[in-house]
Amino acid sequence: MVAGRGGCAILGVMAALSADAVELLTARNFAHLATVLADGSPHTVPVWVGVEGEHVVFFTQPASLKARNLAADPRVALSLVDEANPYRSVTIRGRVDGTVEGDAALEIIDRIAQRYTGQDFPMRSGVVFLIAPEKVKVTELPFRH
Repeated sequence: MVAGRGGCAILGVMAALSADAVELLTARNFAHLATVLADGSPHTVPVWVGVEGEHVVFFTQPASLKARNLAADPRVALSLVDEANPYRSVTIRGRVDGTVEGDAALEIIDRIAQRYTGQDFPMRSGVVFLIAPEKVKVTELPFRH
């Protein structure tokens, strides 16, 4: 089931994901997701990510702190560094504008888990969050690691 963010005004315009951004987001790169805590301070956690249509996606359990933060404030920032070239990265700012739950969520979760671990996700629950990107920036610096 896909649910919209009822009552939340989307202020930004959805930005297109470039081919470079999609390449980074669909590889086995770990991302760091920033949400806003109740006191207004940032909360960051590493997450697995993917792309579904025009959305960047991640998943979590419904009672997690990031899920609770997003219920109150849909704004997010995401940064991801290329595992193969740590001087190549993508940063994204946007808002969660929907979720996927139930069997449809498990299909997405398993696709993401297969990419990162080669196996389906062992916990048979979770909510997929759909991030509508408002600003996307891919950076590649001319350094060697």
